[in-house]
Amino acid sequence: MNILEIYNKYHLPENLQMHMLRVAACANLILDNWKGKPIDRKAITRVSLLHDMGNMVKIPEEEIQDQEFRKIRRKYYEIYGTNDHEINMLIGKEEGLTDKELEILDGKRSRKNEQTAKSDNYEIKICAYCDQRVAPDGVVSLKERLENAKKRYKDRPLSVWSNEEKANQLIKWALQIEEQIMKYCKRTPEDINNQSIQAYIDRLKEYEI
Repeated sequence: MNILEIYNKYHLPENLQMHMLRVAACANLILDNWKGKPIDRKAITRVSLLHDMGNMVKIPEEEIQDQEFRKIRRKYYEIYGTNDHEINMLIGKEEGLTDKELEILDGKRSRKNEQTAKSDNYEIKICAYCDQRVAPDGVVSLKERLENAKKRYKDRPLSVWSNEEKANQLIKWALQIEEQIMKYCKRTPEDINNQSIQAYIDRLKEYEI
């Protein structure tokens, strides 16, 4: 089953589909320009394409106009619960992610940026970095993306981004992750943009999971 068929199977909205395609495209651009130790391209691609399947439950109720979509989301709650990360892990497993890939999926979360920066796992580093480069409307600089996250989630007390001190620490570690990756990449952060990843998106729409 290709990735678009999987997205449709779970009734994902187009903006969520595009987010995951862009993250995977950023990762593949880095992988095509990688000069570091060998890393698992397949695992990075598969995790990137499936990493936010649970974000259906994060869409605020007031933003949903379509009644059919409301029903779909309620079904998500009934089947999977309300924790988006737990849903990501459950659906990832359903769609065949290996134990190694599930470990990457769990480890790539922004709340774990310090742990990721201090690790030597470049599969997790690349997945985390690319996710944190992709804003709702496309690829932006890491600093812009994460400063925006502070603003978007400042009124959500359960979010790590709602605490400014913690958020600033996460940004510091994210920038360190970027430096670590770029040491082994023949491209610069500025080379990773909406134009440079478009061809990857087109190819990834045919990707077989």
